Amino acid sequence: MSAKVHELRPKADSEKITINLGFVDLGHIDLLVRDGFYSNRTDFIRTAIRNQLERHGEASRKSVIRKQLDLGISHYTRAQLEEVVAAGDMLDIRVLGLATIAADVSPDLASAAIRSLTVLGALHASAPVKAALAGRIT
Repeated sequence: MSAKVHELRPKADSEKITINLGFVDLGHIDLLVRDGFYSNRTDFIRTAIRNQLERHGEASRKSVIRKQLDLGISHYTRAQLEEVVAAGDMLDIRVLGLATIAADVSPDLASAAIRSLTVLGALHASAPVKAALAGRIT
């Protein structure tokens, strides 16, 4: 007997990004790392980002409320989407963080259940589901 296991949380708690920095800025970061202010370049960049997010925190909180965004991780299962369709409804998904659509959700089900999709952060879904929703993603 085999049981199906559903991963409710993403495998990683972060998303990798790439940035381009000028040589002088990069040199300043390396100097601060060498002098022991930060453990590495990533530590410096994360700290700088967190400081900016804190600096603009109030504006961000107001925007989240105004735009009615769900904060954190929002996971949509096949059963949930089937319920929405069965009720004759459609979802307007707005997430600040991570939105995941289960791997067993078909493109047809996603199209039938999701009217619009706004994700500020990351969207984890199969390539066919992303393609089916492409015109609804803002």
